[in-house]
Parts: sequence; C-alpha cells; structure tokens
Amino acid sequence: MFDRLSSLVIALTLVAIAAIFATLTGGDPLSIAIMVLAGFLAAATVYSALPVALPDAKGVTPETAPAPPVSLLRHPDFAHWVDQEKEPLIGTADNIVTIANDAAIRLLGRHIVGADVRTAIRHPAATDWLSRIDGQDPLETVNLIDFPRPGQRWTMRIAALSGSEYIIFLSDRSAIDAADRMRSDFVANASHELRTPLAAILGYVETLQEMNGEADAPTRNRFLSIIDREARRMQQLVIDLLSISRVEADRFRRPTTPVDLAVIVQTTIAQLCDSEQPRTKDIVARLGDAPQPVLGDEAQLGQLAHNIISNAMKYGHAGTPVTVELVREGGRVRLAVSDQGDGIAPDHLPRLTERFYRVDEARSRSVGGTGLGLAIVKHISERHQGQLDIDSEVGKGTRVSVAFPLLAQA
Repeated sequence: MFDRLSSLVIALTLVAIAAIFATLTGGDPLSIAIMVLAGFLAAATVYSALPVALPDAKGVTPETAPAPPVSLLRHPDFAHWVDQEKEPLIGTADNIVTIANDAAIRLLGRHIVGADVRTAIRHPAATDWLSRIDGQDPLETVNLIDFPRPGQRWTMRIAALSGSEYIIFLSDRSAIDAADRMRSDFVANASHELRTPLAAILGYVETLQEMNGEADAPTRNRFLSIIDREARRMQQLVIDLLSISRVEADRFRRPTTPVDLAVIVQTTIAQLCDSEQPRTKDIVARLGDAPQPVLGDEAQLGQLAHNIISNAMKYGHAGTPVTVELVREGGRVRLAVSDQGDGIAPDHLPRLTERFYRVDEARSRSVGGTGLGLAIVKHISERHQGQLDIDSEVGKGTRVSVAFPLLAQA
C-alpha cells in the first residue's frame, strides 16, 4: 500500500510515459491531450483517496495518532494551587519528584525535588506501593506507621494526572489517632471509676440481705455509712463527667457576658462554708473590695473556683490555712489558691490536668477525689482565655492559679 505522495508520483510517471510513447508512434494530438487529462484526473482521485502517510505496525498514522499528553505539573495554575495547600503535596513524572510544596519540603527536606519519589518518602509501605503504582487503585489510602518519627501515623494517597504524572497527598493522622486513644481511655477509665463504688455498694447490700436483719446496730450503721459514701462518690463522678462533657462542648464558644470574678469567688467560698465539708474554717480569703470584671460563664467560673479551693482543702494539712487570693497583674486578674500540704513531685506536675490522673491513688480515693477536678479547671480556663499555673514544693504545699483577661474598661 502506498501513501498519497508515492501514488501521485507513480500516476504522473505512467501518464508521462504513455504520452511520450503516443507521440513517438505518431498518435493524434487530441487523443494524446485527452489521455494526459484523464491521467491527471485519475492521479488526483488516487491522491485524495489515499492516506497522507502509511500506518505503523499498530495501524496508526500521523493523522490519527493521539497528541502527546499535556503536562499538568508544569502548568502555572497547578503550581500555584500546590503552593496554597497546607498539607504536603508532591508531583512526580516517571517516578521523579518535579514539584513539592512548602509543607512537603518541611516534612521531607528540600533535596526531594529531582529525586526518585521512592527514596524521597522513606517508608517501606510507601516504597512498596510506589514500585507497583501502575497496577494500583490510584486513590487507595496507604498507612505510613511511625512516619516520619516513631509514634506518628501519616496516610498517603496518589491521583493520576496525565501520562506518567502523579500527585501524592500526605496527611498527618497522628492527632486524630491521639484523640481516638483519649476517647477510648476516657471511656475505659470512666467505666472503671463507676464500677469500683458500685461494686462496694452491691457487696454491702448483699451482706445486709444475707444477715436477714440479724446484724447489730453498729455493724448495720457502718455498712450503711460505707454505702452512703460510695453512692455519693459515684454521684460526684457522674456530675464531673457531665461537667467535663459540657465544658468540652462549649470550648470553642468564647463567653460574652460580663461577670464579676470577685463576686463569683465570694459566693463559692460561702457555699463551701455552708456545706458539711471539713476545714472550711481554714479558708483565708484575700479578695479585696474592688470588682474584677471579666467576660465569662458564671456557672463555669464558679465550678473552677470550687474545684481549686476544695482540692486545697482536701490535700492541705488540717489546721493550716487555705489561702484564696485575687490579684491584678496589668490587664489580667489572677485567682490563686495555696495550701500547706505534702506537695507534689515535679515529675507529676505536667500530668495533673489529665483525666483520672492521681498522684496518690489511695489518698485521692480516701478524700473523695474523682480525678477530674483539675481537668475541668483546665478546660474552663482555656475557654475563658485563662492561663493555668500549678506550682508545688514537696513538703511545703501547692499553689494553683488562673489568670483571666480583664475587661478593657476595668
């Protein structure tokens, strides 16, 4: 089979040969002219009918061959979009990194541009997947455990662009995993904390039932006292669980109501003095006469003050002062509560605001602590843009304080 140019040359050559032969043999000029014209028409017909070029082995001619793929990685709009992304993005062509945004460079290093992507992302799962990319689902999520450091988890997804070009998305899942672990731990700890007093209550109730009313009065009263104490402990735990749940639900909503922190603290101290809690006579209040206006949730600030003061009463030595102060520090007002107790070792201080964390498990249970008091204080102070500080010295005591921003007109 011939292409257009070859067919045209052959046809014209044959016409010329026929015309020369007719002339040499004395042919009629009109017949020769008609023959030449017919030859040209035949050549034109053949030329228009045949393809411009012969097809290759796959039957593709230059006319039908697909245009080379357009490189999206080199498009200026694509580069601009990549730079705007906050999570790491990497563009590759033939497994070579051709573009990487700032987040990817911070994560993997500037040297990755121009390097093989399988060495740029140094993780066995990534290397294995990238080596078999042609046979993979381009949107499959690959987990990168302990990447780039132990204890972290990232995910990798790949999207095909054009030709051999791909874009790789990297996403940090470490914080989400940590939150999931915290939720699981919280549920497990809450279940354990509720189960302990409930088991004690059921045990003493069953014992009383087995005695069939034959228990003497002192024994019965002792059992009932334990049941009452454990029931109240369980009640307080439920109250604290509900409190921390409500505080966390509101943590992104800043309070907008002006309140007087001095009045809230005075009210809290009065409520503690009216309760049956021991050591209320040890409270020493130094609040001053000036109002301390802040933007806040009155109920939550009251709970914060109650938790800090009651903690000092529980863990300070009996007969020693529990000092409650309100002090202005520039544009802030600080609520500080100090006790004179055993104090807390420095290695425990960073964990005091964790849920259910206790320095002394046995003592905390004996004084009725739920392990949630300071966790609630932390969340309330964060919602009110407060700064929580805990200072302690072993053998001398502990000082817990929260500094809140004052209203501008204060």
